[in-house]
Amino acid sequence: MQDFPLYFQLGWQHILDWQGYDHILFIMVLCGTYTLTDWKKVLILVTAFTLGHSVTLALSVFEVITVNTPLIEFLIPVTIFITALSNIWSKRQKPKGQKFKYTMALFFGLIHGLGFSNYLKSLLGKSSSITAELFAFNIGLEFGQLLIVAATLILSFILIWMVKIKRWDWNFFLSSAIFGISLVMAAERFPALLG
Repeated sequence: MQDFPLYFQLGWQHILDWQGYDHILFIMVLCGTYTLTDWKKVLILVTAFTLGHSVTLALSVFEVITVNTPLIEFLIPVTIFITALSNIWSKRQKPKGQKFKYTMALFFGLIHGLGFSNYLKSLLGKSSSITAELFAFNIGLEFGQLLIVAATLILSFILIWMVKIKRWDWNFFLSSAIFGISLVMAAERFPALLG
């Protein structure tokens, strides 16, 4: 456990790294339709995503499953634009729609976990004892996600409650912008699938 602080730091730095902004965009669009008063729903949503990526991150690091890197790198922006599109289509959050969002976050977490695994595997190298490092990295990822969630919810609070932008307008703006960015990312990564 002496490496815990190191892998914890690597986890949160990895998810907050602007060069790998795809994970930042996903967390933003995942919780972008919510406000601070919805914190319980957001907590469940982020927990579902964390469960998903923790499972596949562990399975990949322990080499139970193998990762097709070009496919995963393509699927990550696909998860982002599907989530953004879902936000645009659902003008009002319905209870049934909420369960669907939790399931979607869990499933998309599985894909993102495979993306995280490439980075973590490169850090671990040939290390034989990786359980503690995996745990610390996962906790770091979760901490980084919570920072993104907090920043997104605070921004939505400022825009909706202080600047008086309509909630739907903010959702539409954020989701549309992220949809466009993720579509470009997917298009840029698609040729690697064919090569």
